[in-house]
Amino acid sequence: MDKKAVLERITGIGVIPVIRAQSPAEAAAAIAAIEAGGVSVFEITMTVPGAVELIREVSGRFPDAMVGAGTVLDPAAARACIEAGARFVISPALNLETIRTCNEAGVAVMPGALTPTEVLTAWNAGADMVKVFPANALGGASYLKSLKAPLPHIRLVPTGGVNLQTAKDFIRAGAEALGVGADLVDLAALRRGEAPVLTARAQQFLQLVKEARAA
Repeated sequence: MDKKAVLERITGIGVIPVIRAQSPAEAAAAIAAIEAGGVSVFEITMTVPGAVELIREVSGRFPDAMVGAGTVLDPAAARACIEAGARFVISPALNLETIRTCNEAGVAVMPGALTPTEVLTAWNAGADMVKVFPANALGGASYLKSLKAPLPHIRLVPTGGVNLQTAKDFIRAGAEALGVGADLVDLAALRRGEAPVLTARAQQFLQLVKEARAA
């Protein structure tokens, strides 16, 4: 799958579950439950033990899923994740060398930024999308809308504060897709043996994105 197809799938689905599990087994269980709800894009963060190998394992175990790497802080980590099969690379911060590494490899990259200057710097450096993080720290959807006003051409993906109550607002504010953590990847429910909770949440988020875009 080339970079264009990767970006089209991310945009089409509109939801990127952020997998921050305590073990590879837990991460795989969360992915299986969420994929059953119709979401096939996953960000496995480098904070998960054995994250690089987990990316490799999940890519083989879930052939219909598109697996990316999150919390990638430097070019070396980006290269390791790409070699393991990551289709996209996400970071909470802006590292120009990481953007360059991903561009050279032909892999979609989504650096983190918060201020207008950071967002524009990331985009001009070759970012395919820009992760606005932490989006809730500066006003959530209203802040995203303020960013989009002077920067309408930049594809923004808010993360932080995205939940079932705010999802529509973020999409209406101009979000290309939503980075969603614990409100979708409910590890507490998973540990209680309630995997269907994650499946239902995935379906809810997809519906909210659909409704917000239709409006």
